[in-house]
Amino acid sequence: MFIKLTKEQQETIIADIQRFFYNNRDEDITEFEAERVLDFVKENIAPHIYNAAISDAKYVVERQYSTIEDELAALERPIKIK
Repeated sequence: MFIKLTKEQQETIIADIQRFFYNNRDEDITEFEAERVLDFVKENIAPHIYNAAISDAKYVVERQYSTIEDELAALERPIKIK
């Protein structure tokens, strides 16, 4: 798994998963079961979300680069040919 979580992050997410199951499915799941859900998400779903985030970041950077190019081009001065 490429996603590294701190112990605190993992504990928070596991508690969130347990709360989700309880609130939405009326199921009490153990910490172990919630960890298995988290492992599944990290291995199978997170890469898709990660790649979408990278794509979004790439788009933003490309737009910013384009703006910088335009601003630099506006600073250029014409050269008079004699």
